[in-house]
Amino acid sequence: MSLDDIDPGAKPFSLGDKARDKAAVEELAVELDALQNLFYADKRYKLLVVLQGTDTSGKDGTIRGVFGRMSALGVHAVGWKAPTETERAHDYLWRIHQQVPQAGDITVFNRSHYEDVLVPVVNGWVTPEQHQQRLAHINDFERMLSETGTIVLKFLLHIGKDEQRERLQERLDDPAKHWKFSMGDIDARKQWADYRRAYNTLLAATHTPWAPWTIVPADSKTHRNLMVATVLRAVLQNLDLRYPTGDPALAHFTVE
Repeated sequence: MSLDDIDPGAKPFSLGDKARDKAAVEELAVELDALQNLFYADKRYKLLVVLQGTDTSGKDGTIRGVFGRMSALGVHAVGWKAPTETERAHDYLWRIHQQVPQAGDITVFNRSHYEDVLVPVVNGWVTPEQHQQRLAHINDFERMLSETGTIVLKFLLHIGKDEQRERLQERLDDPAKHWKFSMGDIDARKQWADYRRAYNTLLAATHTPWAPWTIVPADSKTHRNLMVATVLRAVLQNLDLRYPTGDPALAHFTVE
């Protein structure tokens, strides 16, 4: 797998025009809300959704557009930032493991444990040997989650460099979006090629049968949401979800 082979402006899930795609996203939001309620009631599964991507790739927008209609009961979003002093005192997966979903829950990671094979690698904070160790650790960690009942669904939101420039400039031009802008985004942008290599490496190493990657062309925000929502619906529909059997004693009970 390589981001170099995929056009970030492609729209493989599009229905033909933006209006139809937006309408489809709205319809999917209703379906996903119903499926999520059933998922929560069923409680045989746990679902971890990983949203990974460069700055401005649309992780926040995906959470709003795809998961925003779902009930807060059983759906949790976790945003990952630089580790705290306490977190750095443990192994790098310690903080991640504490936030994985419990039975019946859908947990969405905004960024993820994959930051630990991106930022430290690009900045030379880990050796090549440590880099390979971490990739192996992540595979083992995700396999353990899968084997103990967690479905791991990973989306790489793939935008182009020109699209990122426009989105960063939009944040600068709109005072209401200044809070989203950081000079660190500019520093990371200067390392675009290095991050691309790091992403290609992790995709090749961690695209596994138990935790596969889906690369989402994300220059179009509407298409991004449509693709993620469509894949998510398919995953939930394939689980044969069902409501638990009720207490037989309730069959003839009447509320007075």
